[in-house]
Amino acid sequence: MKYTQLGRTGLNVSRLVLGTMNFGPQTDEADSHAIMDAALDAGINFFDTANVYGWGENKGRTESIIGNWFAKSGERRDKVVLATKVYGNMSPDDTSVWPNHHKLSALNIRRAVEASLKRLQTDYIDLYQFHHIDRNTPFEEIWQAIDVLVQQGKILYAGSSNFPGYKIAQANEVAARRGGTIGLVSEQCLYNLAERRAEMEVIPAAQEYGLGVIPWSPLHGGLLGGVIKKEARGGRRTTGRTAQALTDPAVRAQVQAYEDLLEKHGTEPGEAALAWLLTRPGITGPIVGPRTAGQLESAIRASELELSAELLTALDEIFPGPGPSPEAFAW
Repeated sequence: MKYTQLGRTGLNVSRLVLGTMNFGPQTDEADSHAIMDAALDAGINFFDTANVYGWGENKGRTESIIGNWFAKSGERRDKVVLATKVYGNMSPDDTSVWPNHHKLSALNIRRAVEASLKRLQTDYIDLYQFHHIDRNTPFEEIWQAIDVLVQQGKILYAGSSNFPGYKIAQANEVAARRGGTIGLVSEQCLYNLAERRAEMEVIPAAQEYGLGVIPWSPLHGGLLGGVIKKEARGGRRTTGRTAQALTDPAVRAQVQAYEDLLEKHGTEPGEAALAWLLTRPGITGPIVGPRTAGQLESAIRASELELSAELLTALDEIFPGPGPSPEAFAW
């Protein structure tokens, strides 16, 4: 496994990030523990979760599964760079939110980090991420809360998720004015071959401010994982947004061209999509969310895959990016 520094920090993390969103909802605890064992054995040391994972009445379940895994051996926690998130309402009913029990007020940050630490069965979180922007809480308040947690040793670094470029800039400018606050060190954003809008503003802002970029949904909900080929072979039926996307003839033709290209090169579509992300400037590593050990093995193969210049050019022709900003929308 290859490693890199997380943004401008001295923290070394694996170039694959183990996403745990499926732990609980789709993968039971025993299989989740086996996947984490296999990831650690393969050298993956960067694990990502969120307080809301588990969803609905099971919110927090994913963190609890990870905490139970840590409890089996103290060595596990020492080897893992642990990232979780704060923002969402932890009530089982998303429509019933008690005041100050979500978003990024100092009160909720304090409450949420204590709850995550308890579920995760650890006394510190390496990377504490804001899951979404909070339009009502000033960054001065957010950084004050984070500074206290850092001083207490409960978190080490702060990151963002789903932030637009201007909010990354705003957050780190406020941190710089306060002094003594390191600011955001990472941004977790939607980015893949089929969804490249982050190249316009988010990734350039992250690079300018020294943030590592952690792409989520690297297969775009399965669209880049060989869906058409799997359909033809009678595999698992495509559902949800992926199925809806394929009803668009232009999208289907684009995905078909992608799969045909990779068949010509003898490469699995899902592995190529991950390998492509690892070639992109500013990318720390994509989040892979395996439901099974086999899916984890495929992701590990992708981290070792070298894509030729010819193939990279062809992929750009099928999935062209927006181009640099402001030329992408101006001149």
